[in-house]
Amino acid sequence: MKAWLAQWLGEWSETLLLGVQLLLILLAGYVLQRLVARGLSRLARRYQQLPAELLLPLRGALRWLIMGSALLLALEHLGVSAGVLWAAFSGFVAVAAVAFFAVWSVLSNLFCAVLIFTVGPFRLGDRVEVLEAADKPGAKGRVIAINLLYTTLEEDAEAGTAALVQIPNSLFFQKVVRRWRAAEHPTPIPTHNET
Repeated sequence: MKAWLAQWLGEWSETLLLGVQLLLILLAGYVLQRLVARGLSRLARRYQQLPAELLLPLRGALRWLIMGSALLLALEHLGVSAGVLWAAFSGFVAVAAVAFFAVWSVLSNLFCAVLIFTVGPFRLGDRVEVLEAADKPGAKGRVIAINLLYTTLEEDAEAGTAALVQIPNSLFFQKVVRRWRAAEHPTPIPTHNET
């Protein structure tokens, strides 16, 4: 039995040693971040000049820093180079930044649609004018549809045809808007749904 155990330990000794090292690194990181958090709490109680609003994010940032460093050290023991990790991380951040920038306009319009529905700066049937500047007229018409991305206005009919103007919802919160309630201009709302 002892011969089999010695042979097994000989075959797996490097793997077991590596596993024990990884566990010790992660355990040391956990213990260190707990000690730092406890030390910050003691400092806050002792000196009472460190506000709680600052203590919570500071404790969280230090926890992420310590545990992230322990994880990087563990990965370094596994043979993953820091340069490869940094390249992967920076590539991920770059892609995330581009994706966030690409959808920012859509997200802004969605959020502004929620504000239009809840706050109610105008309603269906109201006449609105989005002013470019105080002296320049902008888009003007009757609100005939509001959806998640844009609001559709029916411009005043000139020569018998009324043009439809679609304005992004975020523009209503970036520009000056004039509003006339539907009761002030009793014109029928069209029955067709413009989207």
